[in-house]
Amino acid sequence: MKQLSLKEELQNNAYPGRGIVIGKSANGKYAVTAYFIMGRSTNSRNRVFVEDGEGIRTQAFDPSKLEDPSLIIYAPVRVLGNKTIVTNGDQTDTIYEGMDKQLTFEQSLRSREFEPDGPNYTPRISGIMHIENGGYNYAMSILKSNNGNPDSCNRYTFAYENPAAGEGHFIHTYMHDGNPLPSFEGEPKLVAIPDDMDAFTDMLWESLNEDNKVSLFARYIEIETGKYTTKIINKNK
Repeated sequence: MKQLSLKEELQNNAYPGRGIVIGKSANGKYAVTAYFIMGRSTNSRNRVFVEDGEGIRTQAFDPSKLEDPSLIIYAPVRVLGNKTIVTNGDQTDTIYEGMDKQLTFEQSLRSREFEPDGPNYTPRISGIMHIENGGYNYAMSILKSNNGNPDSCNRYTFAYENPAAGEGHFIHTYMHDGNPLPSFEGEPKLVAIPDDMDAFTDMLWESLNEDNKVSLFARYIEIETGKYTTKIINKNK
């Protein structure tokens, strides 16, 4: 698979929607993830990321303007032991609870499908990072409608064992802006993962469409120790 420029992928797409990046830093020391949200409506844009224990959650920036919280208020990131879960919806909790009961990542998501927001039927994208005894692997999932048909759910899981240093994968909800919004297609995109967390986070934030970007989360986890550093950027301040 050809490695793509994450910067160019974001700069050339006004509305990828919500996106997850997972990979390993170039020096091989860090498990890396990033998650961003964008919005076209006032309700979607009225959000910030806040830390919540070892994870994060979304909350309304201006509670008086919050309309329907059902698909926009959730915990995108939760930590279960040596596993870090990153998703674009409340399926974070579904994965957490399922894996806590010894289900696999894929089995946990069997009870969920795409979001009920027709005609877009936004895909549910999810990632799981597993760090144990100095080893690291990750997987990504997308649950999407069958070309906009809500009667069929297509389920895809992509697993990356012993990922190569400096490489990661990027998956997002929409191919591009549109009405209805077209769901992501194909495998997660192969992208580069640098060592410098600040530079990586700044590149992501600066590459996202200025009008539509809302919040960004990034985390670098030391594979040997499990210690992590988190960075959050919110447009609303």
